Amino acid sequence: MDKDFFKKIRILDAGMGQELLARGLVSKGTLWSATSLLYEKYYQLVIDTHLSSINAGAEIILTNTFTTRRVRMEQNKVGDRFHFVNQKACELAVKAKELSKKKIFIAGSLPAQNDTYEVDKREENVIKKNFFEQASIISPYVDFFYLDVVSSGREIEIAMNIIQKLNKPVLVGIHIKKNGKLPSGETITEIVKKYKNDSWLGIIAACVSLEIIEKTSNEFKKLNIPFGFKANLWSVEEPLPVHRFNTAEFNEVGKNPNITLGKRDEITDKVFGKFAKKIIKNGATILGGCCETNASHIKEIAKLK
Repeated sequence: MDKDFFKKIRILDAGMGQELLARGLVSKGTLWSATSLLYEKYYQLVIDTHLSSINAGAEIILTNTFTTRRVRMEQNKVGDRFHFVNQKACELAVKAKELSKKKIFIAGSLPAQNDTYEVDKREENVIKKNFFEQASIISPYVDFFYLDVVSSGREIEIAMNIIQKLNKPVLVGIHIKKNGKLPSGETITEIVKKYKNDSWLGIIAACVSLEIIEKTSNEFKKLNIPFGFKANLWSVEEPLPVHRFNTAEFNEVGKNPNITLGKRDEITDKVFGKFAKKIIKNGATILGGCCETNASHIKEIAKLK
């Protein structure tokens, strides 16, 4: 993987989980997108969702492994399917790439290993074990890893030690709050200065609002590293961890996050494209969508290449 890959404008895919729900996935418990990997009837839905981003202009697709983390699988009493769902997610991404007949890259989504949007305060050896077992399954299928919505430098450091041993580069996706800092209280500058190494391809604001992306773009720009975003379209600017709004058990239908977090229907594909153009002018080269974005948003930002 060319270390300068993200120095030119590159297009990431749209969100997966919310798009699967919009296309008919009925989630179980708090598994969200991982539900689609437990049942063969949803496999084509995952492939089609990947293909929709690719056909819209995405050059990179993420594996559907955001909620296949060990903790979430165990919480839903399907921990015995952990290896299976992570491998299946990778196989479906590879299949989509093959069907597209396009030169695209697959990024291994390696999420925060406990609750999304919150700092993982567990013992280091536990976090390390969680990162290692998921990354080890994903690694053979991907061109690089994407640290997917991490909330602290400690998590980045633990994950990076594992990723380096797997000899893969990484795009770092940090979650940022309204105050411009990570949930850990660290600044973007502190993260880059303390943890950046030769494995880094770039850094992006991950699953954050357009307003936060715009507010922090000047700080990103000063750090001399490729940067950008995967923006969400939640109405709530600081989204809540899943356990705060979804208490469904595995044998129950999971609650759609947008019931609590809302959806910004006013951010049309055209609005999204205009926003991306503004951030590009400030130096961003890595553009993509997260929750509640879809292929139409990707098609607009792909026009900016």
